[in-house]
Amino acid sequence: MKKQKLHHHNNKHLPVLLAETIRLLAPKSGESYLDLTAGYGGHVRSVLARTKSPGSMVLIDRDKEAIEHLADLGRQGAELIHSDYLSAVRQLIGQGRQFHMILADLGVSSPHFDKAERGFSFMAEGPLDMRMDQRQELTAGEIVNSWPEDRLAAALGEYGQQAGAYKMARAIADARPLKSTKDLAQAIEQAFPRRGKRHPATKAFQAIRIAVNDELNQLSQTLPHLIDLLEEGGRLAIISFHSLEDRQVKRFLNEEARSGYEARLKLLTPRAVLGNQDVNNPRARSARLRAACKINIKNEGSS
Repeated sequence: MKKQKLHHHNNKHLPVLLAETIRLLAPKSGESYLDLTAGYGGHVRSVLARTKSPGSMVLIDRDKEAIEHLADLGRQGAELIHSDYLSAVRQLIGQGRQFHMILADLGVSSPHFDKAERGFSFMAEGPLDMRMDQRQELTAGEIVNSWPEDRLAAALGEYGQQAGAYKMARAIADARPLKSTKDLAQAIEQAFPRRGKRHPATKAFQAIRIAVNDELNQLSQTLPHLIDLLEEGGRLAIISFHSLEDRQVKRFLNEEARSGYEARLKLLTPRAVLGNQDVNNPRARSARLRAACKINIKNEGSS
């Protein structure tokens, strides 16, 4: 009975593009590892199986439930940090820390979507929450019920790439007060009748989630710090799930891998590894994996 329960639990949290991520990070025995979004530990445990060095791991997540799920690794010596990754990265840089491997899986964990009480999905009725860190004050409810229409429309247009963002913002404002994810989805569907399989609220929920968690700002401010956190020869892998994230990651890696003596990174993925290659995990379809390694100055200089 215990084995069956564990098996089910692991299936629920399948890590995205696991085989390709491990191939690109290339973990070796004793190497150090930083996970900016450790989640429920799928990538972490595969890395640990190869490094066999829990004491050289730093695992960050802003979700209390994820940190609690990783408690057994903490007991083995891994450092657990309950924080957004930007704050944690700044802390680690202040300590002069460096790592052989860094991973950021920017996607929302399956439990966020699967647990109605977290409010991330319109598939089941739940509160308008969407906070990855439930210590923060801003919720989806505040955004949809309190933000002025123009500010709400700007978020829908920028973060959701939503056509008709102002019309949608007006429909949401007209339906106030909204109390649940179902209320929000219905308000949107009334103004934008369903066409095809995709629910008309899909992009709006993405946009509101990004706004609640400040996701794009977190990413843009964190990326420049990652090279300083890498050992020479260290590997960096980033998994993104929508074009706004991927565009930032792609631009950053390409700029840092530019030709000439100023280059600090070497691309390991000339093109993104696409999630549709992950046949084991249907939720990986929209994923894009990009990776690079930090140039070894000594080796480069002697070549």
